[in-house]
Amino acid sequence: MNLAIDIGNTYTKIAVFKRDELLHAEQYQEVDATIINNFLHDHPVKRAIISSVKKENAGWQTLLAEKMPLIYFNRGMTKGIVNHYLTPETLGLDRLAAVIGARYLYPGKSSLIIDGGTCITYDWVDAGGDYFGGSISPGLNMRYKALNNYTAGLPLISADETFNVNYGNDTTTAIRSGVQNGIKYELKGFTESYIKEGQELNILLSGGDSIFFDTLLKNSIFAPYIKIEPYLVLKGLNAAIQNNND
Repeated sequence: MNLAIDIGNTYTKIAVFKRDELLHAEQYQEVDATIINNFLHDHPVKRAIISSVKKENAGWQTLLAEKMPLIYFNRGMTKGIVNHYLTPETLGLDRLAAVIGARYLYPGKSSLIIDGGTCITYDWVDAGGDYFGGSISPGLNMRYKALNNYTAGLPLISADETFNVNYGNDTTTAIRSGVQNGIKYELKGFTESYIKEGQELNILLSGGDSIFFDTLLKNSIFAPYIKIEPYLVLKGLNAAIQNNND
């Protein structure tokens, strides 16, 4: 069994895999030794892999390394893809892991990976495993917070999955229209730009906002191509540790 840990900007996601099968996954705002020990108590994990967007290491990582072989995911672990990114040293590890996960889950097919977390990232890997890059834009909650932080009078509000009109008739609904419709049209625009006529394509929605993004796209022409993969980064880390072992 493998333990995969994705340390993001907001949450840390932890999953246990039995080879390719995802057995259990949780996410936390803060991780400590107790959480790690509970995972190890409940599952006979033999090795672990960590991907982190943060530079500092927490004490629980030292604890984990004392208990089993621990691999820190890095930009050299690209088996299965050809990375054409011009500055690979600046490529986010979570983006790279998601690309590896897409290639591992759907070999021989092109995939557009849309990861909705703190930021929204768009990454494309073609049917031959070539990865050239993608796009990064502010995430759903970041947009709401920015409107509140950088203005004197706009309130901080949250997303509403039932909001589906084109314009608002008060300040709250006007903000929702701008943020949520803005993301909807962004999703559609990027997706349309990547689709090639006659090409087999997957649109993989990942991250914490993947279900919400699916709602935004459910009535679009792209709906037949969409697959929900909320744990794609973790699955990519699991694929990387298996590739490394092989």
